Amino acid sequence: MISYQVHRFGARLARVVQETPRPDGSQVLLRVQAAGVCHTDIHTWQGWYDMGGGKRLTMGDRGVGLPLTLGHEVAGQVAAVGPQAAGAAVGRRCLVYPWIGCGECKVCRRGAEQLCPAPRFLGIFRAGGYSDHVLVPHPRYLIDIGDMPAAQAAPYACSGLTAYSALRKFDPAVLREERVVIFGAGGLGLMAATLLPALDGAGAVVVEPDAARREAALAAGACEAIDPAAPDFMARVRSAAGGSVWAVLDCVGSAQTVQSALDLLTKGGQFVQIGLFGGQIALPTPLLPIRALSYHGSYVGSLEELHALMALVRDRALPPVPTTCRCLAEADAALDDLEHGRVVGRVILQPERPGPEG
Repeated sequence: MISYQVHRFGARLARVVQETPRPDGSQVLLRVQAAGVCHTDIHTWQGWYDMGGGKRLTMGDRGVGLPLTLGHEVAGQVAAVGPQAAGAAVGRRCLVYPWIGCGECKVCRRGAEQLCPAPRFLGIFRAGGYSDHVLVPHPRYLIDIGDMPAAQAAPYACSGLTAYSALRKFDPAVLREERVVIFGAGGLGLMAATLLPALDGAGAVVVEPDAARREAALAAGACEAIDPAAPDFMARVRSAAGGSVWAVLDCVGSAQTVQSALDLLTKGGQFVQIGLFGGQIALPTPLLPIRALSYHGSYVGSLEELHALMALVRDRALPPVPTTCRCLAEADAALDDLEHGRVVGRVILQPERPGPEG
């Protein structure tokens, strides 16, 4: 088995050749056909999050240990199953739900494994998909993808699920009647713009500094894409949203985007943040009740939501976000390109000797 691992935070990934594991108990061994490259991979690889004011939240603080194989957006084909892995047939093509909890605490029992205090997320706390094989602890974390290309399916495990779960946190009436302002047209923002029509949303107004990404947002279905560097950008956003901004989805999560979102919202507006770029803001405490604002942090999504999302993708025949497929050996270059803004949509890594899609 060939994997690309973080052995030291911030250093080049190490190419590691080891024996392919054999699944035990309820485990399933998946032959990886596609692994998406996500901004969370950058934070995990670098080893920290920017908390603003010179402060950092390190991956060690979060319980991340090395060596680690990155990759939490994984799709592939079942290669072998453990003796208790009922229903996981060899050859089945699947998307992996990576946000796995302990399975025993009250949070997991409520179906919110992504919020488990003792997480076992693939690609963050356990070996992920920057490899030609990955071990999944139980077949319940596998979602059939039928004949969908693995490179198309993989991003739904994170960027798709995160955008879907966040959009569902808005008032359904607001979603139907008001355009959602989306900060950022990276993988998350493009996915949100694509999903909005399928959720009967009134449309998206995307705020994005990169011209190529603004074009991609319009192609994904956004009503308007606005450059935040424009001198009249706030007025243009309000006008595009219909005069008042009732809903903002921040797929960036910088101090600038959060502050702009709070400044844009009308009284009673909702703000959902999923981006993790970093920074801090000064928030006057009377602001939220006086303006009746809702500030909601949303972290990926549940297994139930991923099943619902994939059913929506199939039933509504949603167009995929733009993807660029690269060899697994180019994982370092893919991370560097994503970090420095040279990616439109999603980069998908594929094993060095990929087999047929099946």
